[in-house]
Formats: sequence, structure tokens, C-alpha cells
Amino acid sequence: MIQSDYHMHSSFSDDSEATMDSMIQRSIELGLHTICFTDHMDLDFPIEFGGGFIFNTEIYVERLAALREKYADKINILCGVEYGLRPYLKDAFHHLTEVNTFDFIIGSSHLVGKIDPYQPSYWEGITEEQGITKYLEAIYANVKTFDDFDVYGHIDYAVRYAPNRNKNYSYEKYADLIDAIFTTLIQKGKGIEVNTAGYKYGLGHPHPQTDLLKRYKELGGELITIGSDAHKPEHIGYDFVKAEDLLKSLGYSYYTIYQNRKPEFITL
Repeated sequence: MIQSDYHMHSSFSDDSEATMDSMIQRSIELGLHTICFTDHMDLDFPIEFGGGFIFNTEIYVERLAALREKYADKINILCGVEYGLRPYLKDAFHHLTEVNTFDFIIGSSHLVGKIDPYQPSYWEGITEEQGITKYLEAIYANVKTFDDFDVYGHIDYAVRYAPNRNKNYSYEKYADLIDAIFTTLIQKGKGIEVNTAGYKYGLGHPHPQTDLLKRYKELGGELITIGSDAHKPEHIGYDFVKAEDLLKSLGYSYYTIYQNRKPEFITL
């Protein structure tokens, strides 16, 4: 049974209004054993798309330390972060990692160049296949460049916003790129997350899609974390039962949690 949510946001992220206390209290109600806050740190996010997505890490770390103590007898609260990676920001993210004590770091791709696939303009003038290919190429560039993360988040995030969403999306269509991403991650000792927001967005599968999870395992991937990507309390632990059943059907026996950047395998 999955009792740890390793991807959630609070008002430290510009796209959430939830207090940390509200997220914690809901997690306790759900009977979770461990949660990890992973608020957005997207350096140099384009001003025309809202800017922001950065926060004061000193205040953040101190706040989580206080909450960990406050709720110590009810739930284990960990301090994570979600980096919005782009290769030219390598040194800046390395510095953040060096000066902060994070338990867990998600590496993510939200931007391709200076535009998010969330924006309709991303898909203008290109085919859907070209848009998804560009997104996966951005991930591949990041996994080759960065070491300052533990797992890669929502690997096929772009299909949420593709013109036909995931209707025409498959592992086979992008196999070479996906294999390159997974092989590089595995060689570097990095994992992937099973992000259940895919269910919330009506895709019928988590991120990454089922066949990608199957392929990751075939290639020897073992490190997987489970995260709801919740930005409000009601989405914590979203469809974790579905995710657990899916992983078991694919032959997974364990998921992973991190503390002090060190993985621990937990039986599904």
C-alpha cells in the first residue's frame, strides 16, 4: 500500500494557494506515513507567462523544519523541491543544491526554450508529433546535463496539453528518445516518478504512460517515487490505488522514498 506522497505543492509555489498546514492535515486524514513538499523552483521563468516560480529557500527550509517538529507524532514531513531544468541553468541549480538541505529533488521540464507546452502558442505552427518530440528532446538534454536531482518528474507532461492530448501518443512513436532518456537516468543512478496527476487530467494513466513504465523496468530501472502533484489538499494521494494496481500488474514490487537524498525501497 502506497503511504507516501512525494510530489506536492503549497503556497510557496506560485500556482498554489494551499497552506502547508492544510496539506499536512489532509495527508494525516488520509493515513499517509510520509509526505514530501516539492515546491516549484523554475529559475528564469518567462515574465510573459507569469514569471515567478521561485521562493526563498531559507524561509522554506525553516518552515518545514518547524512543521516537522509540530506534527512529529502524526506524520513524517520532508523537505523537497521541484527544479524546472534547462541546461544553461546548471550552475545556478548546483549552487541551490549546495547551500540548501533538501531531502529530495525532482528534476522536471516545464519549458522548451522559453515556452511551456501548457501555452496554446507552443503548438502553433508545428505538428503534434513535433511538439512532443521537442519536449522529449528537452528532457534528454537535461538528463545529460544535470546531476542535481533524484528522479525525473512527469516525463510526458506535454501530452496533457497536446491538441489531441494522448490519443495519438505511444511509446513506439518516440521509442528512441524515451530509451535514451531512461538509459541515461539509469546509468546516472536516477529514477523517475509515477505522477498520478495524469489520472486527474483524464488521461487514463499516470505520467509516464503505462508502456513507458513497462519499458523503464525492462531497461533495468528500479527507482520510482509516487507523487500526486497536488496543488490543493483534495488532490493529495490522488488515485494511488490505481497507480499501485498498475505498478503491480507491470511487475513492480517496490516504490522508493528519499530522505537526506538517499533512497529506500518500500514494498507495494
